[in-house]
Amino acid sequence: MRYACGVALRKKAALYTMKTPSEQCLTRTSHGLRPTSHGAACGDPVNLAALRAGSSSMHVTIKTSEEQDKMRTAGRLAAEVLDMIGEHVVPGVTTDELDRICHDYIVDVQRSIPANLNYRGFPKTICTSVNHVVCHGIPNDKRLKAGDIVNIDVTVIRDGFHGDTSRMYFVGKPPTHAQRLAETCFEAMWRGIETVRPGTRLGDIGHAIQSFVEERNYSVVREYCGHGIGRVYHEDPQVLHYGEPGTGFELKRGMTFTVEPMVNAGKRHVRLLPDGWTVITKDHSLSAQWEHTVLVTDTGVEVLTLGAAGRH
Repeated sequence: MRYACGVALRKKAALYTMKTPSEQCLTRTSHGLRPTSHGAACGDPVNLAALRAGSSSMHVTIKTSEEQDKMRTAGRLAAEVLDMIGEHVVPGVTTDELDRICHDYIVDVQRSIPANLNYRGFPKTICTSVNHVVCHGIPNDKRLKAGDIVNIDVTVIRDGFHGDTSRMYFVGKPPTHAQRLAETCFEAMWRGIETVRPGTRLGDIGHAIQSFVEERNYSVVREYCGHGIGRVYHEDPQVLHYGEPGTGFELKRGMTFTVEPMVNAGKRHVRLLPDGWTVITKDHSLSAQWEHTVLVTDTGVEVLTLGAAGRH
């Protein structure tokens, strides 16, 4: 689940920081353990000027070796959920059914916590964003049909640490233009990830993604971005998927954050639906998104949410 950047969206739209496990209550329900919702807001809209300048007001956490190992475990578990669900993404299935399968796998098989469930009131374990839905689609009883494209976004908590990842899935055989969009977004994500190393600036990541996407006549969504992650679901820094090289916060060894571009086939503009979560393209063009959680190492980057297929 990505962070809303620099815009005053309504309270449910993921503008707020997840409480740490010590502050967060867990409720056992008929569907297993889940975080208990907290009513107080824990954050504010981003100051984009300060973000681009690498403001010292950001509170970036550097993970210890032990914490990095826990992040690896959480990331691996999140990737395993997406590996598992792929065979179930077929014509005729509902996104509610996909949500139930993922929930049961996280709780009953992985013995872990689905972070999205009841996060700021979000009612499901996964986000399912179909066709022109950009992000935060709520699973429901509508059946997927052949030719649909869908992003599935999942976050798993293990030992107090979060692993966050998402992938695009094709329902049956996709139209050529939809496949090209998804593949462009996938490659753009990797262009951004491959810039990550100590000394890289956030603007370098955004520029690598934006320049690749726009060369192919697609657009990058600007209202939502990647985020720092660890014990806290959404923490500093915020990782824009557009920007100028050499600007923004300087990356340091031990940082963990997500890179998760959202790419539209049409214009970049988006609209938040009345449910307070679902974000769609204003022009109803298709949208695609991929996400990995990464760790800044001594010499480069380690991707913590690689699935069985790895780089491919």
